[in-house]
Amino acid sequence: MSSEDTSPETYLFENDRNIPNSDYPLLVYRNVFSGTGGEGAAWLEHLFSENGWDNCWRWTIYPFHHYHSNTHEVLGIFQGSADLCIGGPAGKKMTVKSGDILVIPAGLAHRCISSSDGFTVVGAYPGGKSPDLIRAEESDHDTAVKRIRQVAVPDRDPVLGITGGLVKLWK
Repeated sequence: MSSEDTSPETYLFENDRNIPNSDYPLLVYRNVFSGTGGEGAAWLEHLFSENGWDNCWRWTIYPFHHYHSNTHEVLGIFQGSADLCIGGPAGKKMTVKSGDILVIPAGLAHRCISSSDGFTVVGAYPGGKSPDLIRAEESDHDTAVKRIRQVAVPDRDPVLGITGGLVKLWK
């Protein structure tokens, strides 16, 4: 992988008074790596940790709209593909596959609509933060917005480190 040459796609989602979403864009890095299975997962864990994103886990993405109000999240897909809904029920449908990485700002709702067998991701958080889990339909919007505004922009992008990504795009 040559992450120095990788520029993410960016997507903004508005606060709809139910889902806070974020003033920062979702970052989607496509085809960043080719490793799959355990090899791909270990590579992602190393990359994320090297850039200060820890508390890694391997699993899938919940099938309900949810967000985190106390931290940003990175998801690296190392197995299979999935259709996601980003931004809540009125958001955008997006297909992701092995080799893609999503950097999700605090407050941005996401859910898995459908996936291939074995679809698995590595997730991590800046500074190893432990995320809260807020189901969109059960959230106290105004309280969540206050927490989201307190979440600092990380010093490093989980993919590009100090050279780009959120370091430049989330100013």
